Amino acid sequence: MSELTVGEFLAALGERTPAPASGAATALTAALGAALVELSGRFAGDEAIVVRAKALCARLEELADEDSAAYRAFMADRNDETRARIVAVPLEVAACADEVAVLADDVRGRLRSAVAGDAEAAAALARAAAQVARRLADLNE
Repeated sequence: MSELTVGEFLAALGERTPAPASGAATALTAALGAALVELSGRFAGDEAIVVRAKALCARLEELADEDSAAYRAFMADRNDETRARIVAVPLEVAACADEVAVLADDVRGRLRSAVAGDAEAAAALARAAAQVARRLADLNE
């Protein structure tokens, strides 16, 4: 997914294929939140949040690719190992998204400018992504 343009990714989501689908979209939603936390952290002057947000964004980008690969593998060979992977990946997305939300809430309290809205958006995106990712894991069990 990381090599696609936004338009290409959106077009791929709309195709009648097993992947990419909601798992990849959810991971990228959380990654958008992480990028907004990075921005907010820069305005708050909090280098630790900037560094952690960048790491979470990178991991969530990887998880978008991993989710698509895991689902393709499951569709090709439905076994315990491939099923476990289509549960594990969304659970990791949820955990990362939870951390993004915590960082967003933390940095939001230190912003007084219009950037506070970016931190609020980051938290909302991350919480939505975490909720959806957990639901996907439940559905995949």
